[in-house]
Amino acid sequence: MATPKVLLFYAFTPLADPEAIRLWQYTLADSLGLRGRILISPHGINATLGGDVIEMKKYVRGTRAYPPFKDIDFKWSEGRALEDGSTADFPRLSVKVRDELVTFGAADELEVDSHGVVGGGTKLTPIELHQLIADKDVVFFDGRNQIESDVGHFSGAIRPPVETTREFIAELDSGTYDHLKNQPVVTYCTGGIRCEVLTPLMKSRGFQEVYQLDGGIATYGEAFGDDGLWEGALYVFDDRITMDFSDHTALVGACDRCAEPTNHVADCGDSACVRQMNRCVACQSHDDLCRGHTVSV
Repeated sequence: MATPKVLLFYAFTPLADPEAIRLWQYTLADSLGLRGRILISPHGINATLGGDVIEMKKYVRGTRAYPPFKDIDFKWSEGRALEDGSTADFPRLSVKVRDELVTFGAADELEVDSHGVVGGGTKLTPIELHQLIADKDVVFFDGRNQIESDVGHFSGAIRPPVETTREFIAELDSGTYDHLKNQPVVTYCTGGIRCEVLTPLMKSRGFQEVYQLDGGIATYGEAFGDDGLWEGALYVFDDRITMDFSDHTALVGACDRCAEPTNHVADCGDSACVRQMNRCVACQSHDDLCRGHTVSV
């Protein structure tokens, strides 16, 4: 009986021939029956994949055989099985080349070398984060889109009202957060990749003391579940849409129709619409009005 798993990873490293990497990665993943999304750019690789655990391990070994990818930190989570034993979390395999791994619209601002992103924030493990908070009055800064932060976030975090990642630069340049430039700011994202780009953008705009949660919320949840500083569910980029870290996850979201507490996210009922909304199960059938947010990393 196959055991489905979901794999999340990224690596920032210069790639001289992204198209060659794309062809290799597609051939490798497809040969193992994996599905999901892999993005390649001149700055590196970003992927979320699902498949049988044995085939996934073969994929990890094959990917690490390429020297620039040998130190990738692969994050594992449980997948959902179909009757044929394959994963239910992804409909197909997509491997694409893009200018950016995360679409901030700032490809020219990002500098990457063999060690990763140049000029990013100081990385903190979950334990180091707790130690920092014990020593300093820090500000949490959510590096995700609003629909994601609505269902889960760190207590007291600043959550920019953005519908897409591309809107972050305008937010940073607006002056709204200038009062944070001399304070310790801890950024956090789903798996950490958006903060790899966000933190150098913040530092180049005058933020003096910038940190990033290494491995993102996913790693923090593995360490502390719902018994730390995190509140609510984690938005994920597969068919699960959200996931809980325990059996006592707090409901921090509110239904956009009835305002009842919920961490449930629903797609717009219009097939031509790409918006999502925080909507309870009882109200999910009411799709006449879409008041959610466009989801795009």
